[in-house]
Amino acid sequence: MAKKDKEKKETPVEETVETPEVTVEEAAPEAVETNWEEKYNAERDAHLRVAAEFDNFRKRTIKEKEASYGNGKADAVAKMLPIYDNLERALNQSTEDEAYKKGVEMTMNELVKIFTGLGVEIFGNVGDAFDPNFHNAVMHVENEELGENVIATVFQKGFKIGEKVVRFAMVQVAN
Repeated sequence: MAKKDKEKKETPVEETVETPEVTVEEAAPEAVETNWEEKYNAERDAHLRVAAEFDNFRKRTIKEKEASYGNGKADAVAKMLPIYDNLERALNQSTEDEAYKKGVEMTMNELVKIFTGLGVEIFGNVGDAFDPNFHNAVMHVENEELGENVIATVFQKGFKIGEKVVRFAMVQVAN
């Protein structure tokens, strides 16, 4: 029986499978060309979208960086405004001590110089036209000497950096 098993193992089994040899050119050349173009266009479109997304990200981060610097500067100025207000009140008080008054004036001038260096603009003077974008009207007075919507009294000065208002001017408006 061992001999029969050996014979079975030695006899090769011949299987013939016929596969037709078809070249790429023979199998619908239009389909192959269209498929290649579709793949190319899809890959190109995906690449362009990624490039556009990256460009938008870059522009957005630059804009956010510039805005964060401006916001930080505005916050620092806003924290120094009580100092400005106190110095302004001290200057408006009458005093007999000239050295004291000169010291307060020098301190105020230095603070205004620092604000100017930071690009801070101080606004809200008596006689200016009232603008609700920059002024906060807290009182109204009838005054024939002043025109329509003119600032009669300034309670607090306004401050802005560029177009960003740090603090609105608190004013009294005439007529």
